[in-house]
Amino acid sequence: MVRSMTGFGAAQVELDGARIAVEVRCVNNRHFKCTLRIPEDFTALEADLEAQAARLLVRGSVIVTLRISNADSRISARINGERLNQYITQLTAALGAEEASRIERGQLLMLPGVIVEDGGELFLERVRPAVTRLLDEACEKVTAMRIREGDALREHLTEYGKIIRSRMESIALRVPAVAAAYQARLRQRVDAMLGELGTSVQPADLLREVALFAERSDIAEELVRLAGHLAQYESLLNPQLADPIGRTMDFVAQELLREANTIASKSGDVDISRQVVEIKTAIDRIKEQSQNAQ
Repeated sequence: MVRSMTGFGAAQVELDGARIAVEVRCVNNRHFKCTLRIPEDFTALEADLEAQAARLLVRGSVIVTLRISNADSRISARINGERLNQYITQLTAALGAEEASRIERGQLLMLPGVIVEDGGELFLERVRPAVTRLLDEACEKVTAMRIREGDALREHLTEYGKIIRSRMESIALRVPAVAAAYQARLRQRVDAMLGELGTSVQPADLLREVALFAERSDIAEELVRLAGHLAQYESLLNPQLADPIGRTMDFVAQELLREANTIASKSGDVDISRQVVEIKTAIDRIKEQSQNAQ
């Protein structure tokens, strides 16, 4: 199935008075690249969310945004007075009351255990499954959009394949006439040159030269390989195909271009060259569109 790599999805829910929202945006990229935008208090979720997005979306440049509002009361901090008094008692005994009183209060608050987060970790664990479900839902919406855009993309890619096949068939029909035209031109030139000398070319010599030309310009093998690559390309456009096709399509396009270039270099015929130019134009379009195919 052809899927676009462009998509957007969002989902939200309320939990314990807090509103949790997840947004997923995706654009084309040769590989999977994930950017996470998560509130500082919930960065512990980063690894799981990135792995989940990679499993669901496979390819593309993905931005996952997590927003949690009204959560401050759930993760608010307080001063542990008992621990702070213990530190003050120890400092007074070690330094004396006067010296201990000179210590800035901000420094005391930085001592281990003085600031305590009430409910932060518990709320995080409450949020985790909700965020997972929301990311699933958002990614499902991204996938649905990718499929809709992929249907339109498949129509364009199918049309490019038809152009290649049509021009390839025209080239195959033209090939026999190329050798005949070369033979006629060669006879005309040789007869013109030898006519001044009062002699003529032997048919066997002419046929031998034509045979050498036909062997040098034979493109039958290239046409067979081009047809094989085109058949593989068309199979990638099957709507029933479940696997991602973007990278495979890009590789097949390179192989199509390789054979088209070889045909162009071996054949000096103007009509065939014109057909090859149209084939290569269609292949360039395929390469461009495959960059946005999952």
